[in-house]
Amino acid sequence: MDLDFTEDEIQRYSRHILLPEVGGIGQAKLKTARVLVVGAGGLGSPLMLYLAAAGIGTIGVVDADVVETSNLQRQIAHTTDRIGVSKVASATTAATAINPGVTIHAHEVRLDAANALSLIRDYDLVCDGTDNFSTRFLVSDACVLAKKTLVSAAVLRFEGQLSVFKPHEGGPCYRCLYPEPPPPGVVPSCSEAGVFGAVTGVMGTLQATEVLKEILGIGDSMAGRLLVWDALATRFRTIKLRPDPACAACGPEATIKDLSAHDNATADHCGI
Repeated sequence: MDLDFTEDEIQRYSRHILLPEVGGIGQAKLKTARVLVVGAGGLGSPLMLYLAAAGIGTIGVVDADVVETSNLQRQIAHTTDRIGVSKVASATTAATAINPGVTIHAHEVRLDAANALSLIRDYDLVCDGTDNFSTRFLVSDACVLAKKTLVSAAVLRFEGQLSVFKPHEGGPCYRCLYPEPPPPGVVPSCSEAGVFGAVTGVMGTLQATEVLKEILGIGDSMAGRLLVWDALATRFRTIKLRPDPACAACGPEATIKDLSAHDNATADHCGI
């Protein structure tokens, strides 16, 4: 592994390198890692900024939306002067301002059944920061098929959830937790129910922490566990997750062999 850091990199990552759990070898792992962030919104904003700051060598970001005034209450990668600019361009500007040494690939597209696998296959690990079930199930199914680790977070009102899905290593997938999307109208979106801005920051930062742990191979993985946070009660709880033997995506008799079921399931918006 190449440990040839520039003087700027040594200074920039010195607090990481001082940690025995990271060190020079760990920082080199971060430098060679490739992470895809789906959604440049409330979760994707802090996630991208911390991944860039940590020195993730290649970051991809997928989102087809533009920055709107209503985004600025929580989507901290974007600024008032970038209203009307594509979110991937705005997030790229913010992340490279923190760390110009990372490479960012801006995918200004709507993730769908036709492009999901080709995008995901170029990365080591995928992060879901989207705001709708159709895209969440699409991302999960694509990660199962491509054997990619998925770090997923979700937020609504004052609550957040976080987990890591690694069915290719024997853990559960997203469909083991939620076999099917809920009927339309049962679970409101953030635009319908609202979201407390700082909650997305906490969950996006937790998501970034799990990404770094997975790349470095340190700590206890969130795979097989679901973290639930109630911000109003300041209460965290962890729920044990197990693979579902009847799971249509990762079970022994899985019926999902491709993404054709998602052909008509594109998202209206990406980031929370």
